[in-house]
Amino acid sequence: MCFRYRLLSLLAIFCLILNACGQSRNKEDITSSPAGSEPSLPVMLPSSAPSASASLPGEDDIETDIVQKLLDGMSLKEKVYQLFIICPEALDSSSPVTEIDDEFIASLQDNPVGGLVFFSDNIVSSDQLLQMTQKLNGSTSIGLFLAVDEEGGDVSRLTPATDAETFEPMYSYRDKGPSTAYKNAAAIGKSLMDHGLNLNFAPVADVWSNPDNSVIGTRAYSSSYHQASALVASAVRGFHESGIACTLKHFPGHGDTFEDSHNSLAEVTRSLSELLEGELLPFCSGIDAGTDMVMVGHLYVPALDSEFPAPISSRIISELLRSELGYDGIVITDSLLMGAAEEYSSEELAVKCISAGVDILLMPEDLNASAQALSDAVVSGELTLERIDESVLRILRLKERLGLLG
Repeated sequence: MCFRYRLLSLLAIFCLILNACGQSRNKEDITSSPAGSEPSLPVMLPSSAPSASASLPGEDDIETDIVQKLLDGMSLKEKVYQLFIICPEALDSSSPVTEIDDEFIASLQDNPVGGLVFFSDNIVSSDQLLQMTQKLNGSTSIGLFLAVDEEGGDVSRLTPATDAETFEPMYSYRDKGPSTAYKNAAAIGKSLMDHGLNLNFAPVADVWSNPDNSVIGTRAYSSSYHQASALVASAVRGFHESGIACTLKHFPGHGDTFEDSHNSLAEVTRSLSELLEGELLPFCSGIDAGTDMVMVGHLYVPALDSEFPAPISSRIISELLRSELGYDGIVITDSLLMGAAEEYSSEELAVKCISAGVDILLMPEDLNASAQALSDAVVSGELTLERIDESVLRILRLKERLGLLG
């Protein structure tokens, strides 16, 4: 459905679901300024147009056959571990991990997670990082997501240790237009590819709408919802141009909060109509541009769910993000080591997140306890095997597109 109708439909349905009242209004179409080298695509793709990740004719059938056969041959343990991206230290007693040895590979094969995320402490130099990623490639039967947070500005894992290009915070480029957002993302993506990485936890789709918000601040692309929408969509296409999978964060929007979710749960006090006309716009544009993942923030949004925070809210993930916004890509949590996640044990959090519609759990406090809890939940019937397969299928589809299935 077209973007404008989607928002109107979302408002009407959620008013019924949540017993909320709101009024919709027509919104101006968001268009990009056609300067620079960015391909001449509209920022808001119509629903009938292929997204950045669309397949060529005939590819879907081939992909479905390969991925489905792989899924059918996986054990429950293999499926469950695909639902995790962890830091290397979760598999190695040394800290930080800056080298991949045979012992680490053996541990990885015993705990066949979906991917690894690297932080600045893991990165000593360009050569060292490339040696790590090359050693990891081919070390598992199903290829790994190898991820970083490379936003530019203060959130940059590759600089200054490597020869990667340095960028200012994305906010500083806001008035240079979508073409610059595209070129910046493509350049960042190329640096990641050159170092053997394949997944970036960027772009930030939050809008710096609250000047007192320090955790997002200049990490955002703009303080304007419509400007951020145009820039985020262009960044998604830029990452894809370089061959890197990308992630919108932090759904449904962390820009108008006071709390830092690294320390505690952050509350979004916006009304439903305000969310529709503001925070959700960059996520919609990024989804239409073909984002590979959406990261759910540790946010409490009473206008959407007055009972549960976003990572364990089926209303926010399954109803809003999937059903209303039409997103069928991978949903990943923010780090489960953050202070906002301390209310629940690793076991509880794993089951609650997957039940709500999450596909990948990022950095659980206890990997093995979380994995065992998911397996036990399937055996007991609390989670169905179909629910697990649904997430693993999404993961394998992306890995197939990235060339990680052999």
